[in-house]
Amino acid sequence: MTKGHRITIEEGTDPVRVTHQGQVVAESSRPLLLRETGYPVRYYLPPEDVRTDLLTPSETHTYCPFKGTASYWSLPEAADAVWGYPDPKPEVAQIKNHFCFYEVDAL
Repeated sequence: MTKGHRITIEEGTDPVRVTHQGQVVAESSRPLLLRETGYPVRYYLPPEDVRTDLLTPSETHTYCPFKGTASYWSLPEAADAVWGYPDPKPEVAQIKNHFCFYEVDAL
């Protein structure tokens, strides 16, 4: 990590839920909480807890020098609403193949 930039990942203890257009898209009692300097806490959810049948792969990819290359998925009428790191950098290997959503509700 560069000076002043920090990422920590911990196992969450509180359940979280993601809804879209009134439908539950994901619900997990085992989210990973990623805290990164300058950003809000992000919840990375295991694929078993995500309705992947509702996700459509996107052509969008972004690069983070700390996490690696992100892939994106869209929900109906919500382009690039979900992202994840299929091959993250070793320092954040825990988030591999987990899904992150812009809007997550703590239960």
